[in-house]
Amino acid sequence: MEYDYVIVGAGSAGCVLANRLSADSGVSVALVEAGGQDDKLEIRMPAGFSKLFKTDYDWNYSTAKQAELSGRELYWPRGRVIGGSSSLNAQMWVRGHRRDYDQWGIPGWTYDDVLPYFTRAEHRVGSNQGGVYGTSGPQVISELRSPNVTTAAFLQACQELGYQRLPELNGASNEGYSPTPVTQNRGRRWSAADAYLRPALKRPNLTVITGATVDRVVFDGTRAIGIEHGGGAQVRARREVILSAGAIGSPYLLMRSGVGAADELRDAGVEIVHELPEVGKNLQDHLSSGVFVECRQPVTLVKAESIVQLFRYLVLRSGMLTTNVGEAVAFIRTSQEEPAPDIELIYAPGPFIDHGLTPPTGHGLTVGVILLQPESRGRVGLNGRDVVIDPAYLSKEADVKRMVAGLKAAKQVFATKAMKQWAGPPMAPYSNPESDEELAQWVRDRAETLYHPVGTCRMGTDADSVVDPSLKVRGVEGLRVVDVSIMPTLNRGHTHAPAIMIGEKASDLIAKGGVA
Repeated sequence: MEYDYVIVGAGSAGCVLANRLSADSGVSVALVEAGGQDDKLEIRMPAGFSKLFKTDYDWNYSTAKQAELSGRELYWPRGRVIGGSSSLNAQMWVRGHRRDYDQWGIPGWTYDDVLPYFTRAEHRVGSNQGGVYGTSGPQVISELRSPNVTTAAFLQACQELGYQRLPELNGASNEGYSPTPVTQNRGRRWSAADAYLRPALKRPNLTVITGATVDRVVFDGTRAIGIEHGGGAQVRARREVILSAGAIGSPYLLMRSGVGAADELRDAGVEIVHELPEVGKNLQDHLSSGVFVECRQPVTLVKAESIVQLFRYLVLRSGMLTTNVGEAVAFIRTSQEEPAPDIELIYAPGPFIDHGLTPPTGHGLTVGVILLQPESRGRVGLNGRDVVIDPAYLSKEADVKRMVAGLKAAKQVFATKAMKQWAGPPMAPYSNPESDEELAQWVRDRAETLYHPVGTCRMGTDADSVVDPSLKVRGVEGLRVVDVSIMPTLNRGHTHAPAIMIGEKASDLIAKGGVA
């Protein structure tokens, strides 16, 4: 089994690469995925994503105990299926802010450099004021078909609080509030597999291998020549091996293959191919807290699982089951000293508690609070063959202060006239903390991931970076990393859109650069 390109991981970036590289009929491409097919109803049904958590479609990771989060181990879902996390996510298409890409300081990766790759990917259906979105790409982006009645009240509350209404969320600045653009096509999830992989499957030069958990990259000296899976089976690469396994999988595979910090590799019993100490470092994630209140009227997503709603979805592709849960957002600065938004407020017209795994006890409303630019840095490491995930949440005091300020802003939303008709008293487990100390403790006791890990194969121009600006792994040949692990810092948005952009840009880099 030998191909020109072997791509590891059929997630957002991997699906893009499989499509774009196989468009050249003169090359052969293999896409290797640990999971199986994305044919489950809950993948297609937008509101069903939490039903996929802790199933065979999920890597079901847990972090190390977090000292600043009351010693808790946090659950981290990641997609283990065709489409990767784009088959499990909340379908929010949020590029971020111009500053996010300019602050990287990397030639070829400024906002103006990457913008054409966002628009090349996008197929905007519906509003497109100012031509912000692309309209001819494969990734369908639409408005929600059946937004909840309380979502309009949230948007009115944002106006009441003096926030700016955004004509389109994904312009150069995202400071303000907006309904959420979603990766849906006629009320159905439109994953990276739908957008990119399925249209390419008919090509004879593209092979998709599922159910194949990759154990390591195979090297000849310091040149990557393929991958090994299933305890010994190999897939060889004539030109390049491309890791698109995400912010956990890509550094893990580099380390398991002998590329990483020498001491850590020796401790794990891995033979060193090339010492690259920064592999797995620089881990960042969006930490999420929130305010929960009871809803005064029985109109929330608690009713989504009724027979009526199932009929509406299956027959009309409308109703509550088309929701992405996070129906509207506001990106705000908690102080004038912030150069751009530091907190995101996500509105859910239902009680989204414990990743949706805890059944609601009644009708409730949620304003989530997301720390957009964490100063804390963690790591992905090895413990023998096992992966260690330590995001080191709140290890920087500035992160705590911003989260507290964000919770205060969320409380203000529910105190507005616009929300008076809907927002009732606090809903368990939320206890309505008031002081800064109480709010900080609420974060420590209950905060969770927003599913956006990045940074563990940091791109840079410096010798310490894991990949260079063409995404080649430093010190070895024939190996690149193409996924959000290459992002030096998090975006003030969500990570699915940048993952697609990175895949689009990488496909050009590979086509123009030939052999890595």
